[in-house]
Amino acid sequence: MSEETPEAFKNIQRKPGLQIWTINKMEMVPVPQQAFGNFFEGDCYIVLHESKDSAHTKNIHYWIGNTSSQDEQGAAAIYSYFKNGIIYKKGGVASGFQHVETNVYNIRRLLQIKGRKHVKATEVPVSWDSFNSGDIFLLDMGKVIVQWNGPQSNRREKLKAVLLAQDIRDRERGGRAQIGVVEGGDEDDSPELMKIMRAVLGQREGHLREAVPDDKPSVQQTGSVRLYHVSDASGNLVVQEVATQPLTQDLLRSSDCYIVDQGGASIFLWKGKDASRDERRAALGRAVGFIKAKNYPSTTKVEVMAEGGESAMFKHLFKSWRDKDQTQGLGRTHSVGKIAKVSQDKFDVMELHARPELAAQQRMVDDASGEVQVWRIENLELQELHPSSYGQFYGGDCYLVLYSYKRANRLQYILYMWLGRHATQDEITACAYQAVNVDNRYNGEPVQVRVTMGKEPRHFLAIFKGKLIIFEGGTGRAGVVSSNPSDSRLFQVRGAHEFNTKATEVPARSSSLNTNDVFLLKTDRVCYLWYGKGCSGDEREMAKYVADLLSKQDKQVVAEGKEPAEFWVALGGKSPYASDKRFQVEEPAHSPRLFECSNQTGRFMITEVDDFAQDDLDEEDVMLLDTWEEIFLWLGSSANEYETKQACASAVEYLKTHPANRDPGTAIITVKQGHEPPTFTGWFNAWDPHKWSGGSSYEEMKNKLGDAASISQLTVNLNNADLNLRNSSSGGYSAPGGPVNISSGGSTPYMAPEQLLNKTPDELPEGVDPGKKEEYLSDEDFETLLGSSRPDFYRLPKWRQNHLKKEAGLF
Repeated sequence: MSEETPEAFKNIQRKPGLQIWTINKMEMVPVPQQAFGNFFEGDCYIVLHESKDSAHTKNIHYWIGNTSSQDEQGAAAIYSYFKNGIIYKKGGVASGFQHVETNVYNIRRLLQIKGRKHVKATEVPVSWDSFNSGDIFLLDMGKVIVQWNGPQSNRREKLKAVLLAQDIRDRERGGRAQIGVVEGGDEDDSPELMKIMRAVLGQREGHLREAVPDDKPSVQQTGSVRLYHVSDASGNLVVQEVATQPLTQDLLRSSDCYIVDQGGASIFLWKGKDASRDERRAALGRAVGFIKAKNYPSTTKVEVMAEGGESAMFKHLFKSWRDKDQTQGLGRTHSVGKIAKVSQDKFDVMELHARPELAAQQRMVDDASGEVQVWRIENLELQELHPSSYGQFYGGDCYLVLYSYKRANRLQYILYMWLGRHATQDEITACAYQAVNVDNRYNGEPVQVRVTMGKEPRHFLAIFKGKLIIFEGGTGRAGVVSSNPSDSRLFQVRGAHEFNTKATEVPARSSSLNTNDVFLLKTDRVCYLWYGKGCSGDEREMAKYVADLLSKQDKQVVAEGKEPAEFWVALGGKSPYASDKRFQVEEPAHSPRLFECSNQTGRFMITEVDDFAQDDLDEEDVMLLDTWEEIFLWLGSSANEYETKQACASAVEYLKTHPANRDPGTAIITVKQGHEPPTFTGWFNAWDPHKWSGGSSYEEMKNKLGDAASISQLTVNLNNADLNLRNSSSGGYSAPGGPVNISSGGSTPYMAPEQLLNKTPDELPEGVDPGKKEEYLSDEDFETLLGSSRPDFYRLPKWRQNHLKKEAGLF
C-alpha cells in the first residue's frame, strides 16, 4: 500500500464472495452481512465481488441512490449479486441503517417486486394506490408477510417473489415470520389474508392501475456502438469519437483510456495499462459527464475495466478479440464453454515464489504443502475426520477444511466451508455457525471461503494432491449406506497433475461422457477407465491414480470407440454424448453467452445470464445460447406461443444488429426442452437430462407456506402481536418468536427441572407446553441446563436452540 492509499482500502479483505460499503460522511463504512441485498435510496454503495472459480475475477459495482447527495455520489466514484433479489428501501444512513437487526417486528412496509431473473424490490407507500395489475407486492408487517400477485404477473415472477419473501423471513426475522399468498385475480379465495390487507391498507376504491412495463433497451439500441478516445495529451482531458461498429481490438492503445457507448444502453470505460494517472483517475468522471452530455438517463449503467480484465460483454462488442498469452508458470486454463477441453501447465512452485502477483491472480497462496484438518457436520456438530478419508466429499454432507501454512515464519489459515448440493438447510446453517467457532478459536485470523459443490477453487483442489473425489449424493457418516453396492457409478476425472485434479460423480448414463475427458465406471466387479480421444497422457495417468483410490477392484482400460458390450450395459445402453471435434480445441476468442429472451413489450429484448448453468434455463422462456459459431434457441415447455413462433426471427435480428457485425449466415439451431442434443448440453457443466421432472414449481413453493389452518392463524398472530413481548417485571421471558403461554396472572410459574426433563407430553404437569419447557425454568436452572442466559439463548438460530434443548432433555 502506498502512503496515498485511503485507510478504508487497507481493511479490504481478499476473499471470494461479497463485500459492501456505504458512504457516510464521505467515508466508506462496511455493511453488515445480514443487511446484504438492502439498499437505501438516500445512500451510495460500493459492492466488491470476487468469484469463487479458479480465475477469482473481481468486479466493483457503484450503486447510487435516487435521493443521495452529490457529495455521496462523488465519494462512491472516488472509492471506486443477490440470488433472491435486492430491496430498495426509503431513507439512508441517518434513518438507522447502521442498526440493522434480525427478529425486529415493529414493521409496516410495502415492497413492489419487479423482474424475473434479477428481482428488485422497491419500498413504496403503504397504500392501494401503489398497486398495479402486473407486479407483485409484499405487505410486510413484521410477523406476517402477505404476498399479493398481480393478475397479469406470471408464475416465474411469483416464484421469485416467494423466494424473496422467504429470504426476508429467514434473514431479517430469524425464520419466525409467516407468509401468506393472495392471487390478485382471485382475492375471494383468500378471505383471511384480504382481511389483514384491508386492516392495514383500508378498503380499495376504484380499479387497479395497469401493468407498468420494465424500461429495457431494445436490441436495435444495444446494437449501436461507438468508440471514444479519452486523452490529456493537449494538457486538458478531451473525449473524441474515433470509430463506429464493427470495432477491432487494435483500436485500443495501452497508453490511453476509452469510452465505448452501446447506444446509451451501457457505457464501458476501458483503462489502458500505460495510461497516465490523471487519465485513469478522471476517466470515470468523464464517463459520467459523457452521460449527461448525451442526455442519457442518470440510471445508465457504467462498466469500468482495466486492460487485461475485460468482461465478456465488452469483448463481444468487437469483431475479433484475443487475450494475450500468459507467461509460463501456473499457466492458463483453456475452456470451451463449461464442460469442454480443460488443460493446465504444470504447477511451478519457483515461479509462484518469484512472482507474487501471479500468486495473487491465481489465488494460490503457496504450493499447497501446508497442514490440513477436515471436519464433517454431524448432528449439527463438528466431527473430525481421519486423514485416510481426506478428499472424499459427499453431496449429502457439509465439511469444514482448515488449511494452515507459513508465510514470513508466521502461521496463516484458510477455512473452507464445503456445502454439499443435497445437504439440509440445517446442516448448511450449522456449517456456517461452526465456521465462526473455528474462526474464533484462531482469533479470527482464518480467511473464510464458502465453496459450493462443483465450484471448488484451484487451491482447494491442490491441497488434496489429486485425491479429491466428489460423490453426487449420500453421506460419509459411519453406518449409513449411500448406495447399492451393485449399482454402477460413473466419475468424470479432470486434471493433468496433482494440483488441479478432481473426480466428480455424474449420472451413470452414456450421455454423461465427453470425448475430451477420462471417466471411471465402477461396477460390482470391475472398474473401467474410459479414455476419451481428446484426453492427454497426463490426464490418463492422473485417472489411474484416482482409480486406485476409488476402487480396489480389477481395472480395465477402455479406449473411446472400442468399448466392450458390458461397458454400455453398465451405463444402461449406448446413447449420444458430447463428441464434436470442436470441443477438442483451445478456448476460442469469444466465450459462450446465455440470454433470456422476451417479447412482452412488443420489442425483442434480451437479458444476459452471468456464469450460466442448466438451472438458468427458464421453462417459461426462450433462451438464446450464443457460441459464436452457432446460435442455439432453447424453447422452454411453457414459453408463450408468440415468443416460440418469433424465436427464429428474434435470433436473426440478434445477429443482424450485433455490434461485432456477425455473419448473418451463422447457423441457428432450435432446441426444445427435454430434447437437448449433446452439442447443446456440452456447453453446460454436469447436465442432468432428468432435471425437468424435478425442482420446485411456484405452486409447490406456495403449498409449502402452510395450509388453511395456518393461514387463519395469521390473523390471530397479527391481532395479538403485542402479546409476544412480556417485560421482566411480570416474572417471565418470551422468545422473539410466536405467541407464548400466558397464565391468568400474566406470568409463567417456575417448576423444578425434574418435572420437565425427559418427560413425554402426557407426563408433563397440566398446562405445560411440550415445545416450550424451558419457559417454566427459573433463570438459574435455565442457565445451568442450557449453558447460557435467556437473552443469549434466544439470540441463537432456532436449530441451535432445539439442539441445546435436546441435549438438556427439554426437547
